[in-house]
Order: sequence, then structure tokens, then C-alpha cells
Amino acid sequence: MAKYLISFPSAAMIIPDGDLEAVGRDAHAVIEEAKAVGVYVFAGGIDEAVPPVLVSADGTFAAGGYPWAPPLNGGFTVLDLPSREEAVAWAARIAKACRCD
Repeated sequence: MAKYLISFPSAAMIIPDGDLEAVGRDAHAVIEEAKAVGVYVFAGGIDEAVPPVLVSADGTFAAGGYPWAPPLNGGFTVLDLPSREEAVAWAARIAKACRCD
């Protein structure tokens, strides 16, 4: 088994007006199923209100991230799965639940 990171940026979520409650319910249902079958490791979302900090190996830090990297936002899930094919299948289920195109 290997751990797979499934992530998506905030902009990928297209939530029609009035559908936010259904998105939450659907997303939680997929996570609960992953827990029930024993593949769930952890999941969460990046708090976009907290600005990133770039920390060097010597402990110094500066506001912002790597200048060449895209901004960090959105959500992520880590699952312990036997194959890449299963990871892709779970990713599709999560994308559908979260209304990611």
C-alpha cells in the first residue's frame, strides 16, 4: 500500500448558489466511506486567510512562499491505497462530491 495525496485548488470548486450544504454533505460522505473501508489517513483544507511563510533551514523566515510556486489553497486528502488506479478512482469521487470540474 502507498499513500496518495489527492488535492485541488479552491478555484476548481464550482458551487452553484444554494448548493454549499449539499457539497459539504457529499464530501463528508466520501470521507466517511474512506474511513469505513480503512483507507483514510487524513484530510483538510488550507486556511487561505493565513498568509504563507517561507522558512529556511537555518530558521530564518520571510513572508510569502516560493516565488516560482503557485499559491497554496484548496483542500487535500491522503489515502492509503494499493494502486494508482484506486487513487484515481477515489480522486474522481472526491472531485465529484466537491464539485470540481
